[in-house]
Amino acid sequence: MKQLLNTLYVTTQGAYLAKDGETVQVRVEHETRLRVPIHTLGSIVCFGQVSCSPPLMGLCAENGVSLAFFSENGRFVARVQGPVSGNVLLRREQYRRSESQEHSATIARSVVIAKVANCRTVLLRALRDKPECVGKSSIEAAALRLAHLTDTLQVQRPLDTIRGHEGDAARVYFDVFDHLVTESKEEFFFNGRSRRPPLDNLNALLSFLYTLVTHDMASALEGVGLDPAVGYLHRDRPGRPSLALDMVEELRPVIADRLALSLINRRQVRAGGFRKSETGAVVMDDETRKEVLVAYQKRKQEEILHPFLKERVAFGIVPHVQALLLARYLRGDLDGYPSFLWR
Repeated sequence: MKQLLNTLYVTTQGAYLAKDGETVQVRVEHETRLRVPIHTLGSIVCFGQVSCSPPLMGLCAENGVSLAFFSENGRFVARVQGPVSGNVLLRREQYRRSESQEHSATIARSVVIAKVANCRTVLLRALRDKPECVGKSSIEAAALRLAHLTDTLQVQRPLDTIRGHEGDAARVYFDVFDHLVTESKEEFFFNGRSRRPPLDNLNALLSFLYTLVTHDMASALEGVGLDPAVGYLHRDRPGRPSLALDMVEELRPVIADRLALSLINRRQVRAGGFRKSETGAVVMDDETRKEVLVAYQKRKQEEILHPFLKERVAFGIVPHVQALLLARYLRGDLDGYPSFLWR
């Protein structure tokens, strides 16, 4: 089992990362603020005006530590990657199946079933936590509709039909998402998803968390030798990690959505930590971003019973487990891809 290593998030603008022996040195205004041994890290994520020395990039590549760069508000910019791991036969099988509508539909269906089921579980848990919440009847109706969609997907469907059901499920789920916000309703309202750019506080928070989960998933896929860019539900597009986007569909409700709601409803994030830029995009300030990153790291440390392995694993391990299970399926070791169904 992969060790749950730390992710070093660098959000301080103007920071410079350098190699110091076998450690990562973080400097701000020529002053060393942090030293971290490279062997304790699984990845380094830089936001905004953060730069790295070439020797550090080489050290990360040699040690299998992913190094990714994002804009200040969480838009992916680039990733530094060392030698490709895994054997060529696995990637060839991945590519071969992506070219087949039938094989793509088989994997996509497993992913979408898990996404729909996990969205439904988020709604049911909200009802359990607040039985008399506002919008109770709407949430119950949405949960019933998602259950029906899950049943519909039990039979193999064409890929376009699966995508249609996935879109229906997203619409049903997000139509009642605003009812799940129980605090600070005036500042954290939800009128639908807005992505590029996010146009309100809640969408900015969701987009940032989705970026973090997608980064972890892409790193996990690379770690088992798969190509994050070649997917089944999401088709190929230059610069898009399609397979990572496929795989996070089943994890976003569980990890990102629940965490966003928890941060708002527990008043761990406040409206003052968000601002609207000249372009209309809503972004978080440094302190709020750090608060979210700390909460995300804590969430990754929580343990759950994995539905397929029947073992207790940390949430942070789940992307690696799912990537490994997909690789085993593509190799022919498993009859089907066991998607992550949260209980």
